[in-house]
Amino acid sequence: MSDITPPCPACKSSYAYEVDSLLVCPECNYEWNPSDIEEALHTDMIIKDSNGNVLQDGDTVVIIKDLPVKGAPKAIKAGTKVKNIRLTDGDHNIDCKVDGFGAMALKSEFVRKA
Repeated sequence: MSDITPPCPACKSSYAYEVDSLLVCPECNYEWNPSDIEEALHTDMIIKDSNGNVLQDGDTVVIIKDLPVKGAPKAIKAGTKVKNIRLTDGDHNIDCKVDGFGAMALKSEFVRKA
């Protein structure tokens, strides 16, 4: 098991604890096997780019429009190539490093597969 326990899939509580090979949520009493949840997330998560191509971890994408960045003096320009993306859950479903900007989270609707 890792040192960080994931939140409960049922109620999103962060107080889950480990019992044998299962994780247990003290707030809603939900029990789950973390490896089952991880496999389900990866099989259910289909993320597509702006053209409808399926994206995968490690892909290279190109940003299709200028994206303003809070706190940065300039926007990320259209045509910027981003290598080795990582897919995540949520509204901004791509984690990556953009040259000149650092670590960022992007929405898949603003990129296309290279």
